[in-house]
Amino acid sequence: MSTDRYQSPLSERYASREMQYIFSPDMKFRTWRRLWIALAETEKELGLSRNGVPVITDEQIAEMKEHADDINYDVAREREKQVRHDVMSHVYAFGQQCPKAAGIIHLGATSCYVGDNTDVIIMVQALKLVKKKLVNVLAELADFADKYKDQPTLAFTHFQPAQPTTVGKRASLWMQEFYMDLEDLDYVLSSMKLLGSKGTTGTQASFLELFDGDQDTVDRIDPMIAEKMGFEKCYPVSGQTYSRKVDTRVANVLAGIAASAHKMSNDIRLLQHLKEVEEPFEKNQIGSSAMAYKRNPMRSERIASLARYVMVDALNPAITSATQWFERTLDDSANKRLSIPEGFLAVDGILDLCLNVVDGLVVYPRVIEKHLRSELPFMATENIMMDAVKNGGNRQELHERIREHSMEAARNVKEYGKENNLLELIAADPTFNMTLEKLQEAMEPKRYVGRACEQTEAFLEQVIRPVLDKNRELLGLKASINV
Repeated sequence: MSTDRYQSPLSERYASREMQYIFSPDMKFRTWRRLWIALAETEKELGLSRNGVPVITDEQIAEMKEHADDINYDVAREREKQVRHDVMSHVYAFGQQCPKAAGIIHLGATSCYVGDNTDVIIMVQALKLVKKKLVNVLAELADFADKYKDQPTLAFTHFQPAQPTTVGKRASLWMQEFYMDLEDLDYVLSSMKLLGSKGTTGTQASFLELFDGDQDTVDRIDPMIAEKMGFEKCYPVSGQTYSRKVDTRVANVLAGIAASAHKMSNDIRLLQHLKEVEEPFEKNQIGSSAMAYKRNPMRSERIASLARYVMVDALNPAITSATQWFERTLDDSANKRLSIPEGFLAVDGILDLCLNVVDGLVVYPRVIEKHLRSELPFMATENIMMDAVKNGGNRQELHERIREHSMEAARNVKEYGKENNLLELIAADPTFNMTLEKLQEAMEPKRYVGRACEQTEAFLEQVIRPVLDKNRELLGLKASINV
């Protein structure tokens, strides 16, 4: 580790080695060479010749394949200092290793042939890794929701006590948002296409010249390159580059995942404050340098922190897409080198943290029940009123009496710090004709959670399990975090 220069915390602290490799120089430049080989093979297979003699030979292609992975970075770096052009520097370096093929490398192509096609290939690989981790987050949440589907808990609207739900039902809300992200990711992944090889302004004029004006032959170039690179199609039209709206769509998927993770992590942070739920806390972990007793939700806080970065980062490709001039400008390049890799690296770190947090999430049922029972008398008042009506009471009179007793009980809790004594107040009121024992029988929390358990079961069975079954080959991932 270098200590005398800036190192991105996304690499040093948050992102996995697998995601870092996808955006590494090795991945990039090896893909460039695969693309040059695919182009040469395509041109040869389409019969590119001069005066009846093939321009490209099997020997040249074999030479290129032999050096597809042993990149001579030192030569490329020295060349770039002279020519100030990264693609031509690597064309030169490849040619130094392949003297027989040097004259046909990059034939008819422009820089975006390797640059843009590689960007698409890399984003596809990164999206696949994100999908793998997202599916595993859903699996972990599904297990958690199933385990706690019938654990009653106080629900909140406006972070004020509201009608009870269950711990598992709340987790299903987190799951639903991640599931929506997976739908978006699958759509974008299925729609990704290569740029192909369309030349300097997207017209394929150079290839029309190479193949003596043969339109049908030139029309076959893109499909052949796509197949060789593992894609079904290329974008049908382009300028020199693929539309930067592609990057926008990808970044929006990442931002959606970040937003879902942020929402879940915020809920966990609030629940940890209430001591109802707690993220993993290791034996030797220190919560505070000053307050030794503290158990801060640092993983959930980190999720929220990284998520904000990703959501804001999604503006970069959108603005870049909007400001591209005609067939090509270069003001996208420096921005793309930052916004796309770092968006993926941050989401990779977020999903690893989500896996780690959900896998080790601790639930404290007794604390949950204590909080619920302290508020339950207020929520049970409608049921109490109905029971009292059945005993001969007047609904309007009972409603007013409950309102008065609720106000007094709330005042006792808020102003004097006493326990909620609403049931005692009602039991002492002859209007209700109900004993304290009878009232306490009505305080069974499961009576007030509605269909929370059934909704959770149905959601797991009808929505989540089919998705997990469909992607079972991706399951089984366990995440570790660096710090």
